[in-house]
Amino acid sequence: MTGRDAALRALLACRKSGAWSDGALKELLRGMDRREAALASRLCYGVLQNRLLLDWQLARFTKLEKLQPAVHEILRLALYQLTLTDKIPASAAVNEAVEQTKRFANPQAARLVNAVLRNLLRAGELPQPQETNVKYSHPAALAALFEQQFGRETAQRLMKSHNEAPETVLQINRLKATEKEVMDALAAEGISCAPHPWLPDCLTVRGTGNLEELPAFRDGMFYAQDAAARLAVEAAGLTPGMRVLDCCAAPGGKSFAAAIAMQNSGSLTSCDIHPHKLQLIERGAARLGISILQTRLQDASRPAPEWESAMDAVLADVPCSGLGVIRKKPDIRYKDLTQTERLPALQLAILSQQARYVRPGGVLLYSTCTVLRRENEDVAEAFLREHPEYSAETVHFPENSGIPDGAMTTLLPCDHGTDGFFICKLRRKP
Repeated sequence: MTGRDAALRALLACRKSGAWSDGALKELLRGMDRREAALASRLCYGVLQNRLLLDWQLARFTKLEKLQPAVHEILRLALYQLTLTDKIPASAAVNEAVEQTKRFANPQAARLVNAVLRNLLRAGELPQPQETNVKYSHPAALAALFEQQFGRETAQRLMKSHNEAPETVLQINRLKATEKEVMDALAAEGISCAPHPWLPDCLTVRGTGNLEELPAFRDGMFYAQDAAARLAVEAAGLTPGMRVLDCCAAPGGKSFAAAIAMQNSGSLTSCDIHPHKLQLIERGAARLGISILQTRLQDASRPAPEWESAMDAVLADVPCSGLGVIRKKPDIRYKDLTQTERLPALQLAILSQQARYVRPGGVLLYSTCTVLRRENEDVAEAFLREHPEYSAETVHFPENSGIPDGAMTTLLPCDHGTDGFFICKLRRKP
């Protein structure tokens, strides 16, 4: 399968069955040539990142509402290649789109696709929309929410950053390898990487395709995790021998970071409400050589009396709107915002339940992968009002990260180069 065909199949899966792009791509890219896999990811994410803009421009040349779904996605893919990439020849983009139409749609529509794209090329430089939300392809309601919280200038920078391709951050598994050993292993596969600019034991890479097929990955030398998530675990101050609970652990990255910080010594319980996700965590831990991790099927909002005041630290990375990871999951921006309005109540319930498990003097680390104040500071402040036995504690971030020290910190991709993320360290009073 070619990269263009994989991108089209993923876009159609997102459109027809509501699949998430990252999950659809992961299945399609399995076993694919690395260059074609990287192209598929770039095209699929590029179209989703710029969908409103692409449709705004296409609407000048054809009636979108009359197009077959496959034809619509083929035109979006072609226009993205023609206008928003600089290494794909126009002739290749047009010819591939025509051929795709013959294979994935009504062959008679190939003439329409060819005509639309030729007209686009003849038109020269296409106009740009005046509306900021269309320019950056964010639904109007989401753009307004960002502007209300951050102000117009920061909201625009944030939306622009959502359409930029992020580097992939690899966390070195210190239980199995050194930085040099991982870099050498990646170099042997033709992958160039660099040490993270301010986070130790991390590497940055781009355009790798499916990392899980690399021998170094299979040998457990590294795992992929954004710097922001790693910072959250670092903020908890974990040390060997601790008893730690990760209450919403899937897909397991924070549990793995915790076990490595603990030098695989102590006790680590990783919970989720889905059995298949617990199996993923278990397989990941086995690959990484982590032996202190045990999984448990547990709803984080429900009580577990045997854990009362028993944990040195609890990691509560709670369910959230996910609006901090739009760079990596561009389709999140199109979700119905009204469905996220009840999240703060659930987040507070989880935080209040997990607070019961922290021993006096222990740490409760609250984090989310969203940037919305109503899910972040508002929840943490409500928790502190209801739980006087806890206080917020200042977190000291790496010196050259540009992240100011604080007890409640929101990271933004446009300012810090990380996922959008919230970190709040809460200490139970002795």
